Amino acid sequence: MTRWLVCALFLLAVPAAAAGRVYSFAVVPQQAATELAEAWSPFLAWVSARSGVALRFATGPDIPAFEKRLAKGDYDFAYMNPYHYTVFHKTPGYQAMAKEKDRKIKGILVVRKDSPIADIRELNGAELVFPAPAAFAASILPRAALRNEGVAFTAKFVSSHDSVYLNVARGLYPAGGGIVRTFEMLDEADRKQLRVLWSTPAYTPHAFASHPRVPKAVLAKVQEAMLAMTDDPVGQKMLKLVGIKGLEAAVDGDWDDIRQLHIREQDTEGK
Repeated sequence: MTRWLVCALFLLAVPAAAAGRVYSFAVVPQQAATELAEAWSPFLAWVSARSGVALRFATGPDIPAFEKRLAKGDYDFAYMNPYHYTVFHKTPGYQAMAKEKDRKIKGILVVRKDSPIADIRELNGAELVFPAPAAFAASILPRAALRNEGVAFTAKFVSSHDSVYLNVARGLYPAGGGIVRTFEMLDEADRKQLRVLWSTPAYTPHAFASHPRVPKAVLAKVQEAMLAMTDDPVGQKMLKLVGIKGLEAAVDGDWDDIRQLHIREQDTEGK
């Protein structure tokens, strides 16, 4: 059963979201926009129907553009990486409302399955590929680990996690950065061409957050609907489409482990 068919069948069974203002719900572009829309539109349709709040899918053409839009407060709701949340909670004030349940985020470096590379120190002098300078677990952490090991490398940035994986699978780069969740969601044929060379420690995962302009009553309805997905059979199918096992309520302090890393602005630059 396709994602769109699942969505259509569900919408036939529940009333449409109440007419009124439409709120943007943005997703960090870890994959191509078309793939994100296909995966997340059923998710948002379910939450809209359950909450009575009309939600519109949004994303950016790439992660740096998404960051700029977050900085301007363009999105009413957003799903953003842990580092982004610590930055954009300060300004313009995004507030966490949910996160994935029983899962931490882990960054990885992948190589081709047939690559002889067995240690990250063997990447010395290589050109490596990452999704964006400020991608937390897929870029900031692995680049810091490489520098700490004295590995000299040149960083090449592409548009998404999927672009990283495909570039490595095709042999265009010896290694690249990603995260476990997006790697597991990769097309099986492409994933089988890759193996994980190295992984980071585990940290609090991506944040679902709302802009302070969102009325509290609207936020409460959306949050309640999202949390209900975990225990609802159809809601579980919607979560599976976006690679999430379940959701739980979140508060700002959940991301203190990220703050304790003391990531500097220069750590997020393309070096």
